[in-house]
Amino acid sequence: MDYCHQHNLVDPSVAGRERRFGIRVTLPATDTLRKVLGDDWERLHWYASEQERDKAFEKMATRHGYYRTTDSPTQVLEKISR
Repeated sequence: MDYCHQHNLVDPSVAGRERRFGIRVTLPATDTLRKVLGDDWERLHWYASEQERDKAFEKMATRHGYYRTTDSPTQVLEKISR
């Protein structure tokens, strides 16, 4: 598979590695964005090690600087493994 954009989620050098540790991203039942994305929307991110997953989890859980002061993100993050 060709990787042409730097922002792709999978680094080409680790694309073939087994990834057993993940993060499930969902929306709370009361989030109005569910009307657009659907009630069953979720996004899964997989990592090769628990340490990689935990580092990514902390980064995802941190409120980043792109949110406006009045924004209140409501994503639900859950650590998972397979």
